[in-house]
Amino acid sequence: MTVRVSGKVVTPNGVIRQGCVEWDGDRITAVAEYPAVRDGHWILPGFVDMHTHGGGGHTFTTGDAGQARSAAAFHLAHGTTTLLASLVSSPYELMRSATVAYRPLVQEGVLAGVHFEGPYLSAARCGAQNPEFLRDPSTDELTELIELGGDTIRMVTLAPERDGALNAIKLLTAHRVVAAVGHTDATYDETRAALAAGASVGTHLFNGMRPVHHREPGPVVALLDAPNVVCELVADGVHLHDGTLTFATSVVGPERAALITDAMAAAGMADGEYELGGQAVTVADGVARLASDGAIAGSTLTMDAALRHALAAGIPMADAARMVATTPARAIGLGDRVGALQVGLRADLVVLDEELNVVRVLRGGSWQE
Repeated sequence: MTVRVSGKVVTPNGVIRQGCVEWDGDRITAVAEYPAVRDGHWILPGFVDMHTHGGGGHTFTTGDAGQARSAAAFHLAHGTTTLLASLVSSPYELMRSATVAYRPLVQEGVLAGVHFEGPYLSAARCGAQNPEFLRDPSTDELTELIELGGDTIRMVTLAPERDGALNAIKLLTAHRVVAAVGHTDATYDETRAALAAGASVGTHLFNGMRPVHHREPGPVVALLDAPNVVCELVADGVHLHDGTLTFATSVVGPERAALITDAMAAAGMADGEYELGGQAVTVADGVARLASDGAIAGSTLTMDAALRHALAAGIPMADAARMVATTPARAIGLGDRVGALQVGLRADLVVLDEELNVVRVLRGGSWQE
């Protein structure tokens, strides 16, 4: 049975001011002009968050399937119809148990996959990552995790200057796992070597990276300059100045800029005391920081809030919609399934009111309660 929703439809090619989206079952069947609509709500593709550690008081970082299901449900209510469960640097035993625990959730469609942010990261740029667990990349570990997970492992963030990083990147990409560069003190040349080996994502660009210097541009410039790299950006006004957000977007364009939440369990919750990767986190005025040294510890962001922030910073609606859906979907290898209001893709969409608050969420052709 064909079902329709009408309003201001945001497509990869622009905004249809009087438009509609139709679907039958779980697939989009038409995206078209619909002159009968008058001042309808905004209709955007379901958001795709390729980097989130939790939300609604629940976390992905412990490998607990119940927590993961609840965190995914929290973000779904904010319009995120596709997400990766991001862990932080952990002992190998936890990485292994999380892979086993989350594999059924990936098969069920609750999660789109797992993102290991670490533990193969730089101690000098670890941010809120637990330094106790940092180590050089292990192809033995990664091989076992990939075998255990099937299609569960979707992305791994590592620092290219660590011993064994280039071999790890080659292994990951050979198994169609995205290799991302992040939490790194790499030079420009070391970063370029990682990109040549197959890395294709810059993890929360600028954050947890050697800063730009005119005589040593470092990883930021190398990632911005690489035509095949998608750069993650945290649009919360804390991780990045709005001028940095719009500058980076202007350099790479919306087709290479992906908004992420980097959210932790405190997203959607009150200020207070939380935990991330075995470290105490204090949230004050909605900003999460390590209790020990004040380092930013993820965010309390949701994707609808990230969209609103990007628009307020001056990014046009059609570009922002690509950045919260189309670009991240393509970055993690799902662009042929989700991420756009396009015939043949999964019927995922978000209806927003004039203040850009979520009204309704459709996932796989079903309205979410």
